[in-house]
Amino acid sequence: MSPVKPLPEPVPPLELTADQRRIAHMAASILLDYPDEERRSAWPAVADAVSSLPVALEQRFRRFLTEMADADAAALEQNYVATFDLKRKSAMYLTYYAAGDTRRRGMALVRFIEAYRAAGWEPGDEELPDYLPAVLEFSAASASPVAVDLLAAHRDGIEVLRAALAGLQSPYVHLIEAVAASLPEIDAATRERYLSLVNEGPPTETVGLTFLGNLKPYSAREEVGA
Repeated sequence: MSPVKPLPEPVPPLELTADQRRIAHMAASILLDYPDEERRSAWPAVADAVSSLPVALEQRFRRFLTEMADADAAALEQNYVATFDLKRKSAMYLTYYAAGDTRRRGMALVRFIEAYRAAGWEPGDEELPDYLPAVLEFSAASASPVAVDLLAAHRDGIEVLRAALAGLQSPYVHLIEAVAASLPEIDAATRERYLSLVNEGPPTETVGLTFLGNLKPYSAREEVGA
């Protein structure tokens, strides 16, 4: 039996206005997305936009940007793949942590789509609907409490991701801390769930996830303050 790993200290929640939460979530969406040329071109706008956030939140974004400032395009892209695509405990897909690649995950993804549509938002087909940058974009662009509820309901997965990035000493941990600080305080039951996930990892039954069909692409990442 593997030893129980210590959890990072909880991130204290911050009192944010609706506009501050929207800016924080759009900034996190852009910086947590794959750093291709289009996304990197938006980083200076992010640096400007986060200056309107509370200092404790702004500093987390600035730490990430400072630590990534000297990396060239190839290094950024390779680091992203190594961090998020090759490790089970640092996946960017929220339903993966509780459901893994099992049949249960298909229903969890359907619930995400239903939640998006209930808020008048059509999820895109470029990524699965539980892709964290997409959910953050939804939160920023839709101004719907449904998005924050989705994030809070998958807080255990966000915390597992934060613990994994902290263990890797990845600059991306600053962004997940920023997201955590924008959400309600974590409760004891959620903390127990993510302790279990940190030590055991997601379920591992592999299934196909091609049922989602053709949905409209995301289109709201052009401006941080949009």
